[in-house]
Amino acid sequence: MQLTLYSDYSLRVLIYLGAHPGHRATISEIAQSYGISRNHLVKVVHNLANLGFIDTVRGRSGGMILALVPALINIGDVVRKTEPDFDIVECFNETTNTCPISPSCALIKVLKIARNRFIETLDEYTLADVVANASQLAVYLRIDTSALPKIQRGQKGG
Repeated sequence: MQLTLYSDYSLRVLIYLGAHPGHRATISEIAQSYGISRNHLVKVVHNLANLGFIDTVRGRSGGMILALVPALINIGDVVRKTEPDFDIVECFNETTNTCPISPSCALIKVLKIARNRFIETLDEYTLADVVANASQLAVYLRIDTSALPKIQRGQKGG
């Protein structure tokens, strides 16, 4: 099973924002960090805002931040809301299915179980789990680690 680029980029935006808490990031900044198209991210960011995962502000001081704390952003929920469907094989879609063995095929059941377990696994994780290594992510995303809270950088607060 392969997620669409749309879901992939949605998760990447959330990871970037989660790894850089409190920072109002721009689409260009995120696109540059990942080396991906700014144009693709415009649609992704708009959708993430509509879904309530991020807050956006337009204008000169604009940008985006997480609308929720990372522990409240469930990875399975994000994927369900950004994937167009989970028809991993043709026979999952009764409208377009042309496979002649579908009525007696045991593989359909196996693949549906696998798909459901995939989603169930994603449901076990939140953005907080995915960005627990924020200081390591910051290196690869070119985020200034001095901007991260002390606890996230592996130092004791206080």
